[in-house]
Amino acid sequence: DGAATAGAQAAVPAVAAPARLIDESRDAVDPWQALLDAGAVRNLRLSPEDVNRVFRESGRQDAAERGQEAAEDALFIDLYVALASVPSIGRSLLGDAEWQRLKERLKPGQQAILVAGNGAYSFKGSGYVRGGIFDRIEIIQDEGSFRFRDRNHQRLADVVAQGAPALREVALFVVPEDAAFDPVKPWRLQLMVQRVLSVSDKAFVTFDLPYELPARYTRATTTASPTASPLASPDAPAAVAPRDEAPPALWRQIWRGKAVQVAILTTALLVLVGIFFFQDQLTSRPLLHDRLRLAFLAFALFWIGWYGQAQLSIVNVLTFFSALRTDFRWDYFLMDPLVFILWCATAISMVFWNRGAFCGWLCPFGALQELANRVARRLGLRQVTVRHGVNQRLSTLKYVIFLVLFGFSLYDLALAERLAEVEPFKTAIILRFLRDWPFVVFAVALVAAGLFIERFFCRYLCPLGAALAIPARLRIFNWLRRYRDCGNPCQRCNHECPVQAIEPTGEINPNECIQCLHCQMLYHHKQKCPHLIQKYGKRERRRAADSEPAVQEVVLHRAPRPNAPAPSEP
Repeated sequence: DGAATAGAQAAVPAVAAPARLIDESRDAVDPWQALLDAGAVRNLRLSPEDVNRVFRESGRQDAAERGQEAAEDALFIDLYVALASVPSIGRSLLGDAEWQRLKERLKPGQQAILVAGNGAYSFKGSGYVRGGIFDRIEIIQDEGSFRFRDRNHQRLADVVAQGAPALREVALFVVPEDAAFDPVKPWRLQLMVQRVLSVSDKAFVTFDLPYELPARYTRATTTASPTASPLASPDAPAAVAPRDEAPPALWRQIWRGKAVQVAILTTALLVLVGIFFFQDQLTSRPLLHDRLRLAFLAFALFWIGWYGQAQLSIVNVLTFFSALRTDFRWDYFLMDPLVFILWCATAISMVFWNRGAFCGWLCPFGALQELANRVARRLGLRQVTVRHGVNQRLSTLKYVIFLVLFGFSLYDLALAERLAEVEPFKTAIILRFLRDWPFVVFAVALVAAGLFIERFFCRYLCPLGAALAIPARLRIFNWLRRYRDCGNPCQRCNHECPVQAIEPTGEINPNECIQCLHCQMLYHHKQKCPHLIQKYGKRERRRAADSEPAVQEVVLHRAPRPNAPAPSEP
């Protein structure tokens, strides 16, 4: 009867919807309007009044009034988003050539998202400057979310789909490898709109642009449920899988995904600690010291920098102090494991070796300068010797640059981030010189200057080096050994220090020292250190004198003859 039928239906679990995958066989090219109509491209259009209304609804009337000067019919932002890794959508938006390059770039299962926009408000913002995060947009799916970094970003000139409007900003983002993202499940792009009311007061609201891949671009799978009973009837509906537990925090997922990289960097840091703790044994073997330093610099440039993208920057310092004044959250800094570990290691090492552990051994751009200078020396390029007084005055420039950036960050962090382009780190390390030509010319010019003056940028212009040097006087230990003769009269270490961190009087300036240990190699070198040459010379002369046989004077006395006639008297 009906009641029995209803009870039976209630006892039967709901049939789970079949899982779907992207249909790779569908790659037809569609015009822009067809993509919009199908939902392959989604749009969010906001006017200034729309934004002001949301600020008022959130209780921030002051922030809404800040935007009243805009015309009511003006365009705040016209935002578009699409899943560009789907063959048909990607070919339509990117064109065949760019689509092929994207396919070669993507790893199996990796996705790409196209974001484009018009209007007064930029979805990019300025947080991505020098390898930072695009802080105005966030991808959210279920309980997880992720942001894009500069290394995930590719700027496009336009969208090639037929009938597409002229767009001021077009960006292609590759989903990070460690992000949990299912292209078939619904997700949303969240746009953050922020208004700065004062140095310490900022207001922001968010707008969601939902996206779900249309069914026409997917196909059903035939994979059986792994939990189905082998004795179940083939006509019985599949059991619904139990709901998964909430995934761990995003930063925990990122750390698990980069466990191997974390282990490699941790091992390298332990090796560096060993180098410093056993520096006497190492520097007493000049060839071993030179080869080990060369290998570590290559590791810093190629693995930490160009592969791991873990170049520290002054913007990290400015962002940290800004977060302390506003809304400090550890999970924000934990999003990049390698950068977080390097910062922790740098902070700890300053107690022992001031800024030298990072600047002299772990900085990828510093390694690039030193390695390039080594090549220049091998090729016979003449090095420029900067007089001590001139070097001292030039070295103060980096402190001035740091203080200017720090002052601007207290007023407008975004402006300070743009001014921080004085650092070539983003161009040379993060983007590997693949950038607009003015930035490339600037970075190449600094590297070229370093061919004639070793570590030119580090010595005179680096604001990060200045920020790390300021607390150098607070270090507890001094590991660098000196002789009484150093500086008076011996000047060899002063003349050979790569960054001129040794005063003519013999003292080592901790603000400028990069702990390269070259002076310690000279300290132990019996053929280069004048003090040791004199010391061992005296020892050898004393030893030679002790080894010669003593000379004894022999006096011969003539014995008188008994039969000899007595001498006649006059």
